[in-house]
Amino acid sequence: MRISARNQIAGKITAVTKGATTGHVKVDVGAGIVITASITNESIDDLGLAVGKSVTAVIKASDVMIAIE
Repeated sequence: MRISARNQIAGKITAVTKGATTGHVKVDVGAGIVITASITNESIDDLGLAVGKSVTAVIKASDVMIAIE
């Protein structure tokens, strides 16, 4: 697969939780960091996502904000 997004992080699925229409997929990317993706239940099924599967988290954002207290 080729994609233009530069922010690609390889990892392994540690949890898949489906809701009414949207699910959460937790991906362990190493060093104690877990990324959570919110995607449709249909996409979870279509991609065959399951615990233990190797995946790539692709992050595309138009803005990144920093906040302090």
